[in-house]
Amino acid sequence: MKTAIAIIIAMVLFGLGYGTSLLTRPKISTAATESSKASTAATAPKEALPVDSVRFDAGAAQLTSIRVEPVIEATVPLAEPLNARLAYNENATARIASPVAGRVTSLKIQPGDAVKTGDPLLVIDSPELAKAVADFQLSVSDETRKRLTFERTQKLVQAEVAPRKDLEAAKADFDAARAESQRAQRRLRNLSPKGADGSAYTLRSPIAGVVVERRVNQGSEVRPDLPEPLFTITDPSRLWVIVDLPERDLALVRVGHHALVQVDGYAGEKFNATIERIGEIVDPSTRRIQVRAALDNSARKLKPEMYARVILVADDAPQAVRVPNSALVTQGLYSYVFVEASPGLFKRRQISLTVQDREFAYVTGGLVRGERLVTAGALLLNSELATSSK
Repeated sequence: MKTAIAIIIAMVLFGLGYGTSLLTRPKISTAATESSKASTAATAPKEALPVDSVRFDAGAAQLTSIRVEPVIEATVPLAEPLNARLAYNENATARIASPVAGRVTSLKIQPGDAVKTGDPLLVIDSPELAKAVADFQLSVSDETRKRLTFERTQKLVQAEVAPRKDLEAAKADFDAARAESQRAQRRLRNLSPKGADGSAYTLRSPIAGVVVERRVNQGSEVRPDLPEPLFTITDPSRLWVIVDLPERDLALVRVGHHALVQVDGYAGEKFNATIERIGEIVDPSTRRIQVRAALDNSARKLKPEMYARVILVADDAPQAVRVPNSALVTQGLYSYVFVEASPGLFKRRQISLTVQDREFAYVTGGLVRGERLVTAGALLLNSELATSSK
């Protein structure tokens, strides 16, 4: 009996000890499990990159230096941009001098004022004009006197009281007086088309436009032989573009061709012009030909004497993909760009160029419109590609 009780007590104690060991056994943490999985993933082989490709994980610092833009098409220019300058359209410009000598007594306009044809510019006190008025009045008086003499002599000859030679002499004097009267009248009309009674001469604008230059002040002495005009009036909505064309590009230009004008004052904006004249001679020192284009400046943004760049474009010019020069990577004889294949994955691609200027290159092969092109950061990607390929 005692033996049986001892066996039962031993079994109970054994059971209590086994349960305690289960309660005190250390558990495996979730963090350790995750760490084990991450270690396993790290040791697993990564997915292979396509050839000539670079991949960055989302949020990588390198992505902040990369700009991606869609590829666009544009008209291919005939040649590289040409140096040019803007000038007055001489067909819409008048440089005005005084036809008479005198002193300026009144100025009617200021630089920048708009004028119409016939508007007064200034008033001159001119003894020359006064003399022209006096000469005309004197010639009219002399013509009247000699006309009356001729008519009286004609009647005397008809009555056979005076010889015919007196009639002939009177006729000659009358014709001379009439011619002198007409000369004085035309001289006065040239000086003052609207007539003048004294020495006040009004200088008027021959065209409509804007006064862009004035080289006279009130009280100045003026005369017809001054080396500089008193006023320059022009229509600012019409300008000329004077292009210096290299002789190697002469065959590319035709009268009527379209041209695009760029100036530093309006970066990225292009203005339309049309070729009007091609020079007949080559400058022996620069080996260039002067080409003139007409420019519509209705917006009044452009100013004469601005420096410009002109891009020649034919009417049937083809379209091509245009990329900024910052997107190009040159290695030896070949040019490359990087295209975004997917977010974070960039692939290098060889391209073919046709024309390249200071800002853009025109691609004839290797890119199509709509692809996403790396326009900034191409050199960084090329450096990463070179490093990863070692």
